[in-house]
Amino acid sequence: MKRRSILIILLMFIMCSCFADGDLSKQATAFYSDNNHEKTLDTLLQINENERTAQDWLLLGNLLEEKGQVEETVFMYQKSISTDTKFYRAYYNLANIYLAQNKLNLAIENYKTAIKYNKSNPYIHYNLACAYIKQGKMKEAKSTLTTALTLKNDVPEIHYNLAYVYKSMNKAKLAQAYLDNYNKLKADGLN
Repeated sequence: MKRRSILIILLMFIMCSCFADGDLSKQATAFYSDNNHEKTLDTLLQINENERTAQDWLLLGNLLEEKGQVEETVFMYQKSISTDTKFYRAYYNLANIYLAQNKLNLAIENYKTAIKYNKSNPYIHYNLACAYIKQGKMKEAKSTLTTALTLKNDVPEIHYNLAYVYKSMNKAKLAQAYLDNYNKLKADGLN
């Protein structure tokens, strides 16, 4: 009977530990949403590394990125991906870093993976198009921007980049139409 009691107590302790880490993850996300980065970091560091979720690693990466610690940020996003290979946000954030560093092939690869797991996010498509524009691949950029526009047509920058792409493809009328859309959206304050 003693053995069984000890086993039950041990199981309860393990279950409480799991719930505690889950609660800490929720708390960290709430602190991050409230822009309280110090409490976010303190809370995340209380979670055992083996128990951190993909979201936890992503938040750590975001905090490090805000401090300009790019190498550490990349590491955290990669940890996020290794924790959950279908967590599109980590691919997206990693791709944004690569885009800023002009590592365009890596950026494109990560944007495509993010899209694989979340096809309905217009900003992933938009940023993928930006990478294609930097590579001079205007047909791919046009196609990707068109998808982004289909998903969310009130983002002025999508229209602006479509105007740029059409202008570079010598399609002046289409370029002007998208530039007009951009100007209207900016004037209406829909950004």
